[in-house]
Amino acid sequence: MSNGDQMSRVALKKITPDVSSAMGSLHAAAVTAAQDAKVEPEILELVRIRASQLNGCAFCLDMHTKDARAQGETEQRIYALNAWRETPFFSERERAALALAEAVTFVADGHVPDAVYAEAAGVFDEAQVAALVWVAVVINAYNRLAIATRMVPGAYQPKPAE
Repeated sequence: MSNGDQMSRVALKKITPDVSSAMGSLHAAAVTAAQDAKVEPEILELVRIRASQLNGCAFCLDMHTKDARAQGETEQRIYALNAWRETPFFSERERAALALAEAVTFVADGHVPDAVYAEAAGVFDEAQVAALVWVAVVINAYNRLAIATRMVPGAYQPKPAE
């Protein structure tokens, strides 16, 4: 089915503005926690892109690949993210964050295995692990919202750097 043939879906922000606002506040709190914990912004975008790849969220992939590029992420790393385990392009911290994000995304498959958690805890402190879990949870929620409402990718543009 082409995009033009898809059924119109509910506009969540319009119909449930209080819930949409609460989701925005949750996102902002997760970002603040990550900033306060000194988690690299590049890692946060990699986590968002990877979860969005796994969930098949075109809207979020469009948004977060653009945001990553705006922060200086390379095309090579973005293109290789689907195969991050097979490439030399990602640091130990990035690999641990990606493994944790995958485990949180596929929580029903292994319930975030101890080995994955231990790998993250070995390179991130507690506040950083907590922030990464929140960022993964929030992007997974946004993926589900964008997919359920068929948000159309393409129009998003990153905010200019200040």
